[in-house]
Amino acid sequence: MKRLLITGAAGGLGRVARKRLAHLAPTLRITDIVDLGPANANEEVVQADLADPKAVMDLVEGCDGIVHLGGISTEQSFSKILDGNIIGVRNLYEAARAHGQPRIFFAGSNHVVGFYRQDEPVDLSSPVRPDGIYGVSKCFGEALARFYYEKVGQESAIVRIGSCFEKPTDYRMLSTWLSYNDFVRLVERVFDVPWLGCPTVWGVSNNSRAWWSNDAVRYLGWHPKDSADGYEAEVRANNWPSADHPLARLQGGNNTADPLSRD
Repeated sequence: MKRLLITGAAGGLGRVARKRLAHLAPTLRITDIVDLGPANANEEVVQADLADPKAVMDLVEGCDGIVHLGGISTEQSFSKILDGNIIGVRNLYEAARAHGQPRIFFAGSNHVVGFYRQDEPVDLSSPVRPDGIYGVSKCFGEALARFYYEKVGQESAIVRIGSCFEKPTDYRMLSTWLSYNDFVRLVERVFDVPWLGCPTVWGVSNNSRAWWSNDAVRYLGWHPKDSADGYEAEVRANNWPSADHPLARLQGGNNTADPLSRD
């Protein structure tokens, strides 16, 4: 790649991507709706709203790959999620279609299956059970990515990210944690394999408590190396829930108990 676009570069994972993915292309084009500060040596910094189709069209022009982390990443009002996660995703895929169909790493979410119990097996054939409007928006993004692949051949990796943080900090994250290093390795594989297609990938490290399997996408050659297991004693000492708490009962954790906004 000569130019890699990273959307949502001001967010928590976006800041990690900005720092850790610079080796993938001579030029990083980074964007967010908020100010990103001065550009680093190999960066093009563009402040843009994903809900603005002209701005997104300009963002994608000249890019050979896209790491799409932009939009709303938590449960919010529908009006906020509509712009970033629904209109914004459609704008991104239309811009990709117009500019040579650069491969897309689409940051989906485990919250598309949040209402499954933690003791229920879930695979890629399982019906979605989103745990909030945020999860619903990620179902839309998955469907849109699949539609553009079937309709025009746009390659995307739909990555159902678990909990991508420096370390796991609660009971649920012992199952869902994705380390920064494993995240980087997954992005590398998405843009390195000769044929991608439109796979759905569980974005989770090699945790013994993990609920999900990536057996169906072994062709990617991604083998997560990190594990949440070594943090269990720390979590037990600081943040261990009761058996009936959402963190210990449902795959979506606290999102399943969030109030539903009327906005």
